[in-house]
Amino acid sequence: MIVSLLPRSDQRAARFGFIVSKQVGTAVVRNTVRRRLKAICADLLSAIPEGTDVVIRALPASATADFGDLRADVDRCFRRLSPVKS
Repeated sequence: MIVSLLPRSDQRAARFGFIVSKQVGTAVVRNTVRRRLKAICADLLSAIPEGTDVVIRALPASATADFGDLRADVDRCFRRLSPVKS
């Protein structure tokens, strides 16, 4: 998983974007991965600074990862990139 953060000075809630390519799997698998990532990020929304844009690119291994593994991966990426209070 690759996570990019772009801090901005806007006074708005953080925004999330997801990139899940065809390399991850079929449309059903890609949508499942996207929905899981969306749920994980919804929980983290209050910990991300206002105005931040977050882009998450799911790698092919995301297709076989369960929810807990994806959550741990996203948490690890955020801890590395920013002072997120997770």
